[in-house]
Amino acid sequence: MKFKKIFSAAMAVTLAGTLLAACGNNNTNSEPSGTASTGSGTGSKQEMVMNYRADPPALDVSIAESAASFTILGAISEGLYRLDKDMNPQPALAAELPTISEDGLTYTIKLRDGLVWADGSPLTAKDFVYSYQRTLDPATKASYAFILTWLKGGQAVQDAKTPEELKKAQENLGVKALDDKTLEITLDIPRAYFTAQLAFLNYYPQKQEFVEAQGDKSGADADKVLGAGPFVLTKWDHEQQLVLEKNPKYWDAANVKLDKVTLNIVKDTATGLNLYESNKTDYADIKGDQMKPYEGKTELHRKSELVTGYLNFQQSKVPAFANAKVRQALSMAIDRQGLVDVVLKNGSVASTGYVPNGNSDGNGQEFRKVVGDTEVAFDAAKAKTLLAEGLAEAGVASLPQVSIIGDDTETGKKMLEFLVSQWKTNLGITVLAEPLPHATRLERELSKNYSIVSTLWGADYNDPMTWLDMYVSGGPFNTQDWKNAKYDELIKAAQKELDTKVRAEKMHEAEKILLEEAAVFPLYFRSSPFLIKDKVQGLILPPYGPDFELKWASVK
Repeated sequence: MKFKKIFSAAMAVTLAGTLLAACGNNNTNSEPSGTASTGSGTGSKQEMVMNYRADPPALDVSIAESAASFTILGAISEGLYRLDKDMNPQPALAAELPTISEDGLTYTIKLRDGLVWADGSPLTAKDFVYSYQRTLDPATKASYAFILTWLKGGQAVQDAKTPEELKKAQENLGVKALDDKTLEITLDIPRAYFTAQLAFLNYYPQKQEFVEAQGDKSGADADKVLGAGPFVLTKWDHEQQLVLEKNPKYWDAANVKLDKVTLNIVKDTATGLNLYESNKTDYADIKGDQMKPYEGKTELHRKSELVTGYLNFQQSKVPAFANAKVRQALSMAIDRQGLVDVVLKNGSVASTGYVPNGNSDGNGQEFRKVVGDTEVAFDAAKAKTLLAEGLAEAGVASLPQVSIIGDDTETGKKMLEFLVSQWKTNLGITVLAEPLPHATRLERELSKNYSIVSTLWGADYNDPMTWLDMYVSGGPFNTQDWKNAKYDELIKAAQKELDTKVRAEKMHEAEKILLEEAAVFPLYFRSSPFLIKDKVQGLILPPYGPDFELKWASVK
């Protein structure tokens, strides 16, 4: 998470799809897992049934790290601001937009009157202070804590080694409750897009008493989640179904029209389409030939997303992957166009870099158009030569037995099969495909327990930095353990640079290094088609962030 003058350009991204609105996210490969539990998608009640692609790994504001978690938490919780259909921040728990000091560092924010948690207890400015401190606390091990290091003293909290250091750092952290209804946030450097960032998950409040009572089970089940958003989670059958019901204590409950939303975890699109056509769901993701009967109809919606599907090669676990030529060879041996045409068939396009199409460069232009194609080109013959050279340089005769992990969805499995086939055909090497439930794949990836991983990243905000700072040496999402001193230098300089043109140039150069070394291998820029019943109105499908926004949705 990071931005600058950037977010204004970020807002310019148009929504693809109609009705509907977007974070970084580690996302799933396509669909999720589990079996569908039927519900009523018919009648005049304000109830909606949806197919959903993944069971959330955790519904805890500090430790959530997947789009599934962000999406559900966005429905049951809320921040100071909420992004509308145009991705502009609107006052949510805050009564109005912030007052910002002349130097751009201090934000003074007034909360609404009478705010309460879903359990009826008061919500105050202190709940934000606790939340930010908890996320930054090294003991929490929050993957997204780096987003809060933008606060003055945030890095010092992250770096604290003793209880004494932690207490002192938290006391000096740039977030204060001036009174129950007034929050003051001080940044390390000016960030012109920060107001919009206050809509992001990790800036939500948390009730200390409730969270501490849950211990390490916080966010693990429906009764271990507490929010102050439009809905409450009343049922959570893992890998099966989640049920959201309207929160009568929500400050804006009068404008929340849906009384109930049932989310069925559906593993494959064929099952989902059957549920849709038999009127057992109002929302389903589809692909390929499934779209043909709906072409030209109002039920078909397409969403171009700020999401890149890519591969990571774990260099510590497989030392041969520390050789750039070996990584380049495995990357060069994959026909990305074949992947989107044969496997995805959903409107996704073959990647031409890591930062996807539509992403601002923070200087008023589209990053991809300015930088051009930085991708490792498909060339099977050259890949074979590079592999031999790389293995020789690494001092090994052949690549050891390796596996590739990915999500165990219909599309996820087919993707793994395609990749394994490409390496066998074009390089003569055998790679074991290992499809896993989404939460397991995510845990394996973040703990670096893999050889190769097929994964995705979705923007946390519309700026290249949400993609590029992942690969700074030692970063929480640099799970492949790649290091490059020049890359680190460029990213750290860009993070502090206030001149948007110079900043953009540094990020352009950084991405070129990332791709030249095949530190990460992008496969495709994701586009997702959906079927949505015409009776569903006001549902927002953001280009980044949560998969959907339910607050303003209704059933006609």
